[in-house]
Amino acid sequence: MGITLLSEKPKVEIESEELRKIVKYDSDGLPIFPAFINGEWYYGNREYITINTPIDLSPIAKVPRVPYEVVENEIDRLYNERFNAKNYPGYLRVEKLLKTAELLEKYSKDFENLLIINAGKTRKQALGEIESTINRIKNIEIDYRKLVGDYLFGEFSKDYLESEGIIKREPLGLILAITPFNYPLFDSVNKIIFSLLPGNVLIIKPPSLDPLPVILYIRLLELTGFPMKYISLITVPGKDMNKITPNKKISSIIFTGSTETGEEIMKNSGIKQYLMELGGGAPAFVLSDTDIDYAAKRISYGITSYSGQRCDSIKIILIEKEIYDKFKEKLIEEISKVKIGDPRDENTTFGPIADPKTVDEFVYSIEDAKQKGGKILYGGNRLDKTYIEPTLIEVDKENVDKLYLFNKEVFLSVALLVKIDNIDEGLKIIEKRRYGLDAAIFGNDINKIRKIAEYLEVGAVYINDIPRHGIGYYPYGGRKDSGIGKEGLGYGIESTTTYKSIVYNYKDKGIWNYKI
Repeated sequence: MGITLLSEKPKVEIESEELRKIVKYDSDGLPIFPAFINGEWYYGNREYITINTPIDLSPIAKVPRVPYEVVENEIDRLYNERFNAKNYPGYLRVEKLLKTAELLEKYSKDFENLLIINAGKTRKQALGEIESTINRIKNIEIDYRKLVGDYLFGEFSKDYLESEGIIKREPLGLILAITPFNYPLFDSVNKIIFSLLPGNVLIIKPPSLDPLPVILYIRLLELTGFPMKYISLITVPGKDMNKITPNKKISSIIFTGSTETGEEIMKNSGIKQYLMELGGGAPAFVLSDTDIDYAAKRISYGITSYSGQRCDSIKIILIEKEIYDKFKEKLIEEISKVKIGDPRDENTTFGPIADPKTVDEFVYSIEDAKQKGGKILYGGNRLDKTYIEPTLIEVDKENVDKLYLFNKEVFLSVALLVKIDNIDEGLKIIEKRRYGLDAAIFGNDINKIRKIAEYLEVGAVYINDIPRHGIGYYPYGGRKDSGIGKEGLGYGIESTTTYKSIVYNYKDKGIWNYKI
């Protein structure tokens, strides 16, 4: 088994001179992308992390491994800058962040190439992430209009007569944002916006697998004239973050990643504000009155988009018995249309998996499913170190909750098909699952749809469509083991700001003339 790759070796090339200025090269010609520390580009002088492409696992770049003492000094420095950042005028924050959208459009080719080579995205997927990022930035008005508070009269409480209160929303101070590999550009920019916009200082830790698009975006921010002393980018391996997250000067941690890592961060970091989008994998209910062709096409896309490396990817399909066989046949037909291969090839729709360890887990989960009665309907094979076939597994409803794939999110394209007699059976199955990020329902019976939507303990339910977070137009975030808080336009700011009550007392000051 194997996969055919293009003959040309994957290589990082930056066309724009303005962006290329920050890149250095080692003696072998491998580009070194810097961290950003103390308002300057930081190249380090001791140890580097090699970045490999998921296309063939060959090295494409290096980043400095920022030492703990450097990060500790940076935390102290940023903490001391927090009030200066708060006083930097809001309209200028908006102006500079909006300017990055123009620059991203201008230099989109470089970001496109990085997303293909570093993240393993197809060209269409890379362009889609860039477009979403630009649209996210342009919708910044929705965010800053959330930075409002309240005015309260004291006259409605006997204890607070002759007083008034201003309840203002203000920045928390030092934010630590830890971003995921699957949408390195969009997710990082999203977190940068709702951290910097309210006037916080920020440390961003980009994904270890594909940090290059994030580093290049920080360069765009620098080109706008934004005061860069309020932001740092640290290239630190995830396992080294355990020494950093407990720091008391960090007020809020924003994290997107696995449930296990999120739990570890919270246990390790103490009392802070948290925003965490964690494990997911969506269930999809397919009702007997659905449009089978439409539902199969959308669900196939929901399974295979970005090779299933999405927290909202469909992982379990619960199908009413009346249409089970017809739907199964159609879904297999749709998923077989996927073209697996080198993401640089224009015909490819299903590229590599970012991390070979996840493919190892995929292999384990397939064997586990087969041992517990699962039947492979499509796929099930590893094609190379970072390539798999999208996979459908049929499993009996009595056994589904025993499978590794039910109890653990395997972060790639593999989905379980379950025949159910009625929606109540489906709801009981999903109730046993630890995750609660998104769900989908395909059908037309409004009474069934409403009942399913009402009883699903998830952050979002999509009716006659697949879960998709997009630019965050609708808020997203999980329940149960899928996270804390919500991201989305205007919602992420709730985790980087806090309310402060300022109460003015006028009693006996002659301002009010009545006596009780």
